[in-house]
Amino acid sequence: MDTRAYLEERLPPVERAIDAALPPADAPPQSLHAAMRHVLFPGGKRLRPALALAAAEAVGASPERALPVAVAVELVHTYSLIHDDLPCMDDDAERRGRPAVHVAFGEATAVLAGDALLTAAFEVLLDGATPETAAQRLAAARELALAAGSRGLVGGQVDDLRFDPADRSVAHIESVHARKSGALIAASILGGAHLGGADAASLERLRRCGRCVGVAFQIADDVLDAGEDDPCSLVRALGVEAARERSERLLKDALDALGEFGERAEPLRALVRFAVRRRE
Repeated sequence: MDTRAYLEERLPPVERAIDAALPPADAPPQSLHAAMRHVLFPGGKRLRPALALAAAEAVGASPERALPVAVAVELVHTYSLIHDDLPCMDDDAERRGRPAVHVAFGEATAVLAGDALLTAAFEVLLDGATPETAAQRLAAARELALAAGSRGLVGGQVDDLRFDPADRSVAHIESVHARKSGALIAASILGGAHLGGADAASLERLRRCGRCVGVAFQIADDVLDAGEDDPCSLVRALGVEAARERSERLLKDALDALGEFGERAEPLRALVRFAVRRRE
C-alpha cells in the first residue's frame, strides 16, 4: 500500500475540518486566535488524525465517521507542542520552521492558546453527537482525556522534565514515552475505533496495538535525532542499534495485534509501519 497516497487522499477533509473548528484568525481576540493557528497551518504529517481514520476503516466503518476524533487529537497534539516549546519547558524557539508561538506572540498568549486548543478539542469531539452516536463520542472523549491528563501526556512531560540520567532503565524510559508520546497515539487509534462502532474485543486488540506503536514511534524519533538532546532516550541508554531493534520488536507486536482484522486494516498497518520506520 502507498502510505503517502493514502495520506494525500484522506487528509484534505481533516484540514478543512480543523480550519472550521477554530475561530478565524481575525476574530477577537485576534492575537489568541492567530496564535492558535500559528503552528496548525501548515501542520506536520497529521499522523494521529490519519491513524484515527484508518482505525475506523479497520473496524468496518467509513473513515469519515472518525473525523471528529481526527480533528480533536490534532488540536491536543498542537496544544502540547505549544506548551512544550515554552521557556519553562523545553525552551525551543522554533517549531516546524517557524518561530515558536511564545516567540511570535508572547509567553502568556502561548499558554492561553494551548489552553484554548485543548478545550476546543473536546468541543469538536462532543459537538454534533446524536442519540445513536452519543455513547461512542463519550467513549472517545474519555480515551482522549485520559491520554492528555496526569496519567498520560502531562504526567509523562513531568517525568521527562525531572528525568534523572542515572536512571536509564528501559522500563522507566519506556514508561515516560508511553505517556508523553504514546498515549495520544493510542487514543487516536482507539477514538477512531470507538466512532467506527468497534466491539470490546476489537478495542482491546487496538489498545495493544496503540500502546506498542506509541512507544516505538518515540524510539524512532530518538533514532532519527541520535538521542543527542534528550537524556530520556533509549538511544542514550542502549545505543542506536539496540534502540532500533527494540522499536522493531514493538512494531511486530503492534502488527500482531492487528492480525485478526483482515484486509480492511491494511491502511492502519501501513501507517503503523510508516510511524516506526520513517526516515525523516
